Amino acid sequence: MAREHRVLALESSCDETACAIVEGRRVLASVVASQIETHAPFGGVVPELASRAHLDAATVVTRAALDRAEMSLDEIDALAVTHGPGLIGALLVGVQMAKGLALATAKPLLGIHHMEGHLFSTGLIDAEHEGPTFAPHLALLVSGGHTELVEVRGLGKYRRIGGTRDDAVGEAYDKVAKMLGLGYPGGPVVDRLAQAGRGDAVAFPRAMIDSDDDDFSFAGLKTAVAVHLEREGLPKTRPALEDLCASFQAAVVEVLAHKTLRARRRSGLNRLCVVGGAAANSGLRAALAEAAVSEGFDFVPAPLRYCGDNAAMIAAAASARLDAGAEARLELFSHRSLDAVGL
Repeated sequence: MAREHRVLALESSCDETACAIVEGRRVLASVVASQIETHAPFGGVVPELASRAHLDAATVVTRAALDRAEMSLDEIDALAVTHGPGLIGALLVGVQMAKGLALATAKPLLGIHHMEGHLFSTGLIDAEHEGPTFAPHLALLVSGGHTELVEVRGLGKYRRIGGTRDDAVGEAYDKVAKMLGLGYPGGPVVDRLAQAGRGDAVAFPRAMIDSDDDDFSFAGLKTAVAVHLEREGLPKTRPALEDLCASFQAAVVEVLAHKTLRARRRSGLNRLCVVGGAAANSGLRAALAEAAVSEGFDFVPAPLRYCGDNAAMIAAAASARLDAGAEARLELFSHRSLDAVGL
């Protein structure tokens, strides 16, 4: 039996430079260079600094991935790279390096939509996890830049049925954390504090929870936190801070879970996947896992180590496309919407 495609992929869409080698869905090596220390003093990602950091790290992570897999470029079947969406300068670094490798090695190159990559993060296989094969499902994609509900009917058959009308959920977490002086990135810190607090301590709004569409809005919730802080001031004790974070998180999770579960029932799909950086949120994972038991559907969250931006998911998506006969090309274009991605 012939082995599966062995793909080396690069990911540089935002503030992490990553390289991975995947054989089919099995991760042979995954290296991620984080830029948190670079951007933390500014409370968010600075695009120019991100691009420069990618330039410094791209070759380093590629060599590290090859070393960890104990392979050479000659043993790679194909190359892949994230070609959008993302910060244009950051994307350019990864794309140009991937093109250079493709020209130097005569290996085929596939450009992968960043959101499609996240769809494949649930199926990755490594020493600690063996995800399911790619199959029809409803996907909740949640991150610092995206909050979307996508019906996945097959490879390249994606329909975006809803999304945020303003802030992405991860962005809302980071901005609330900044208001509270919790540093960047704020999502993991708010989540940890929320686990010890009372979710009913502060009555924050549940925006659009009763609307009949599949869209979300988090700008009003972020404003509600700001208004609360103007009136009450910053929490003066640890329990008060935990209660505030728990109340904010309860509002976010209730809206995400309610609308996602309703969308799943409407779609008739029996698998629900949650992917993206904010898919690591403990409250969201717990709410959807509980619903899966009560409603009898399969809940497949991305493994925590593959929730954030990584190249393993990009390589797995490329491997699936190669299996489907996708054409490799050096001309890569940035897609704005996952709907635009076909075969």
